[in-house]
Order: sequence, then C-alpha cells, then structure tokens
Amino acid sequence: MKILPCITLGTVILSGCASFSPSTPIAVADLKPTQGNTVSGVTSFVQQGNRILVDARIKGLKPGQHGFHVHEVGDCSAPDGSSAGGHFNPTSDSHGDPAAMNHHGGDLGNLNADAEGNAVLNTSLPTQRISMNKSGPNSIVGRSLVVHADPDDFTSQPAGNSGKRIACGIISLQ
Repeated sequence: MKILPCITLGTVILSGCASFSPSTPIAVADLKPTQGNTVSGVTSFVQQGNRILVDARIKGLKPGQHGFHVHEVGDCSAPDGSSAGGHFNPTSDSHGDPAAMNHHGGDLGNLNADAEGNAVLNTSLPTQRISMNKSGPNSIVGRSLVVHADPDDFTSQPAGNSGKRIACGIISLQ
C-alpha cells in the first residue's frame, strides 16, 4: 500500500505536468481503517488555478456508495474516528451535495465502490470554499478526511446521515 500514494500523486502530477509549477500546492491524506474495518486508500489534492483537484483511490469498501468528507479536526486517534470532529464548514452553510450552491466546504459527495470494494473519485472544488494554504480558516491542510459506511443523502443535517466512520486520514502538504 505504500506504493499507492506515490503512484496516485505521480499520476496527478504527470497528468498535468505542463500546467503545474514548482509552487503548486499538493496535499495527501493516507486513509487508515478505523477499529473493526478494513478500508484504506489515499487521496491527493492539487491546486490548479481557482480549483482544487481531488483524486481518491480507496479499497476495502462494501459495494455501493459511501459518504466522503473533510472533517474539522486533524485527529484520527479515536478508534471510531470521532476525534476528527464534524464536517469542515468554514462558510457556515447547510450540509449538501457538492454540486449544489450551498454545502459544507468539506462535502465531497459519495464514493462509489465496485463489486470488489474499490472506489475512485476524481473531482474538483472551487477555492472560494476551501484552500490549501498552510493555515487559515478555509484551509483543509491539517484536517481529517473521512470515509463513511453509508451513502450521504445530501439533505440530513448536519452530516448527510452517512453512518459510521470507517477510514480516516490527515491531510498534509507534501
């Protein structure tokens, strides 16, 4: 599994080499299973202009959809992942679909796991909601990334009714 972060990050970098400069912020979250779970993976974040590109590759999931969110606290030490706190919400919006006008900055949507339990998510987020600065109220750096057991319904408040936290990782600059 240690090779996966390098491959994923390398894929992101090589896929757009010409458009990234040496100062392009890159962050990675190495997802580890919470107690009693087997989910793991890696997610990379690359800022490109006014968007943050997200590349997630997760394994060990039950087939189907799973909520996927940035959480407010950079702490995955609790066996159930509860130390990660609630959803990252720097704009004080209601929880919702990341494609909608209003939603938490940490709302990333759902991962869709195939029959083998693997999920890949490639999306982008506007930098007016979140940033990759080393610090600041909108920064995702140093926060937790969490995979949930159930799908995000995009309507239940405050967290989309996505169930247990089954994997957690800290987002760190590379």
